[in-house]
Amino acid sequence: MKNVPELFGSMVFNEEVMRQRLPREVFSSLKKTMEEGKEIDPSIADVVANAMKDWAIEKGATHYTHWFQPLSGTPAEKHDSFITPAPGGKVVMEFSGKCLIKGEPDASSFPSGGLRATFEARGYTTWDPASSAFVKDGTLYIPTAFCSYTGEALDTKTPLLRSMDTLSTQGLRILRLFGDTTSKRLTTTVGAEQEYFIIDREIYRLRKDLIYTGRTLFGAPAPKGQELEDHYFGPLNTRISAFMAELDEELWKLGVLSKTKHNEAAPAQHELAPIYATTNMAVDQNLLIMTYMKRIAEKHGLVCLLHEKPYEGVSGSGKHNNWSVGTDTGKNLLKPGKTPAENKQFLLMLAAVIKAVDEYQDLLRVSVASAGNDHRLGGNEAPPAIVSMFIGDELQAVVDSIVNGTAFKGARAGKMNLGIPTVPTFNRDTSDRNRTSPFAFTGNKFEFRMLGAAQNIAMPNIVLNTAVAESFRQFADILEAAPDFDKALTKLIKDTFTAHHRILFNGNGYSAEWEKEAERRGLSNLKTAVDAFGTLTAQKHVDLFTAHGVMSEVEMRSREEIMFENYAKIINIEANTMIDMASRDILPAVTAYAGEIATAAAAKRAVLPTVDITAESDTVEKLSTLTGKAYTVIAELREAGAAARRRAAGKEMATAFRDHVIPLMRTLRELVDTMESLTATNRWPVPSYGDMMFRI
Repeated sequence: MKNVPELFGSMVFNEEVMRQRLPREVFSSLKKTMEEGKEIDPSIADVVANAMKDWAIEKGATHYTHWFQPLSGTPAEKHDSFITPAPGGKVVMEFSGKCLIKGEPDASSFPSGGLRATFEARGYTTWDPASSAFVKDGTLYIPTAFCSYTGEALDTKTPLLRSMDTLSTQGLRILRLFGDTTSKRLTTTVGAEQEYFIIDREIYRLRKDLIYTGRTLFGAPAPKGQELEDHYFGPLNTRISAFMAELDEELWKLGVLSKTKHNEAAPAQHELAPIYATTNMAVDQNLLIMTYMKRIAEKHGLVCLLHEKPYEGVSGSGKHNNWSVGTDTGKNLLKPGKTPAENKQFLLMLAAVIKAVDEYQDLLRVSVASAGNDHRLGGNEAPPAIVSMFIGDELQAVVDSIVNGTAFKGARAGKMNLGIPTVPTFNRDTSDRNRTSPFAFTGNKFEFRMLGAAQNIAMPNIVLNTAVAESFRQFADILEAAPDFDKALTKLIKDTFTAHHRILFNGNGYSAEWEKEAERRGLSNLKTAVDAFGTLTAQKHVDLFTAHGVMSEVEMRSREEIMFENYAKIINIEANTMIDMASRDILPAVTAYAGEIATAAAAKRAVLPTVDITAESDTVEKLSTLTGKAYTVIAELREAGAAARRRAAGKEMATAFRDHVIPLMRTLRELVDTMESLTATNRWPVPSYGDMMFRI
């Protein structure tokens, strides 16, 4: 049996390790930096670095790396060994405070959105003390921020840390007004539920589309999909169970609170849910979760697919971002208590989030926008592209009573009794959940459900933190200046709920009626990523981020450019892959198969002139017609791709790919998928949907 408590965090330079290995005054100084967001004392860096190095070597490390999150979407690392020359041709193992605090990777080859010219190579990584270092694969990993020579953020972590700081600063103003003089910092916490698909590795290797794009570009539906709903929470396949067990163990070593695992709705789809962590740690840990899913799957002869929509016609994969805010003293500020209608501090916090989501709904939408997520959002498996909030029946009744000036009649939780003597009764929640809501209150946190499975969760949390910080700032300005705090507080809560009531929706977000109702309410409906990207640098959003020091206008414009550029590149790769597969694999195979049938029909007629060859003739005719149409569409797709690439980089090119290339890709897919349904299994050149989803 494994000793999980002993295993947990064993590869992490965590607080307990620091307490044991650092002098008391150094530990106290570093802990203050971590907990209160204070500036680090440079004088302790050498001591911390040496202790970190000794600990890492004991764990088998020979190298260290500054682990950072460039705008490419995946983490980056450059490894340096601890060895330093010593007299007599020897070496010693050294790691200085200078090396801990600052690194210098090449900044010229990472996406910068025009922040850096190609020939300007210098960039800096700098230690994030609030994120724990860890040992992986014989290397000490040091979480860092990444910036250019001129100081612009070239990563996702820098704006995230800034957003956490501004939320704390503005939130403390609110707490002081309620008499809290002990809290020193507000922290946001996140638990990111991760969905993913698993496929057999040998089958995966036969699919160019999965290899190059992460999703299937062709594929006729299997005879069985998810319609029986028998996979959701079903028994774990033996190989999947072994994979999940090893995944848990490796994540626990890295201090990741991997808690829940189960089968998801679609065949071969699964989910891992961790317990919440401070937001910057949660971002780091989610990146580790995705990395280890892929790595450990390979060890089991499997491949982990993190694309938002690997298979057409079945549920895609998202990532539910469970966000909350609390104090360093352990108080959750989103906990309603037993009487939420009377809990004015909670109501003000709720009002701050409602205001933030309503006023910055476009920012929340753009924070989850991507070419991959376009396949999910708006389908009957994920939230619609319209941002709205679900707060449950009880809180909705509280809000309505405040807006309407009527007495609140609270719903009682009550007991759930199934009428079976041997089954215990239990408390029932005061309201149901709403799986169609993009942004739902779930007890003491909000669940932002629009994120795509493959994305870094930093940007959605940057937006959440900053938008809520702005609500706090405006509230504090009003309340600090008010001659009568209680009267001003009551009015502020009512005014906020009234002004932003439109964002609250407890109904079916999948319905066509909701789309019409949302339009009537004046809510945004940015249906595609290209629609969303262009809203990032709206003046209102620039004002928000610059006022709070989270991102400069230059940094925002660079990210917008990268979003458009990345979208165009992804669609271009997908289109080229479709052309390659259709031209070199599928059409030759179908043509050969049609030839075989024609030859067989001719042979039949040669023996028996009156034999019925209707089946053969129809099949050959249908396949020949389909291949002819596909050949034409392939040529059109080539030209459309070339024309799109000739457009100006940015929005114009991305729009061309969306409007002219994607429709042709859909047409080609329909033709090829119809061919698959008419072609013998042993003649089809790639594994089928049935092979991919059910042969594990």
